[in-house]
Amino acid sequence: MRPVDTHIQLSALWLFILLNIIFRDLHQIVMPGFFETIMTGQFNGMEITPELMLIGGVVVSVPISMVPLSLMLERHFARPLTFVAALVTTITMIPPAPIDLDDAYHLALQLIAMSAIVVMAWRWKAALPAGAAHYT
Repeated sequence: MRPVDTHIQLSALWLFILLNIIFRDLHQIVMPGFFETIMTGQFNGMEITPELMLIGGVVVSVPISMVPLSLMLERHFARPLTFVAALVTTITMIPPAPIDLDDAYHLALQLIAMSAIVVMAWRWKAALPAGAAHYT
C-alpha cells in the first residue's frame, strides 16, 4: 500500500463510520412497521421527545465534525480530540435491543473502523523538526 498521511486516513475512517451510521438508519426506515411505531411517539421503548432528538443530533455531530477536523487540526490537537470522539461515538453507536442482522453487520464494520482510528491515533508520531535526522 502507498503511504497516506495520517490526517487523511483518520478523516476517511470517520467518513466510513458516518456512512455506516446513515445506511443503518436507512435500513431501519424500510423495515415493515417502522413508521407506525414512530408515529406512536415511542421507539424501542423510549419516548421520542425534542430533548432526545437534540441529544441524537449532538451525538451524530461528533463523527461528522471529525471528518474535517481530522484534516485541519495539527496532531497535538487532533490526537486527544480523536480519543474523546472515539469514546463518545463508540458508546453511542451500540444499538438498543433488539438487534437485527443489518444492525450487527454495520456495528461490526463501525467497531473495526473505530479500532483502526484509535490504534492509528495512539501510534501517531510527532513530526520531526525540519532538518532532523531520523534513524530506524
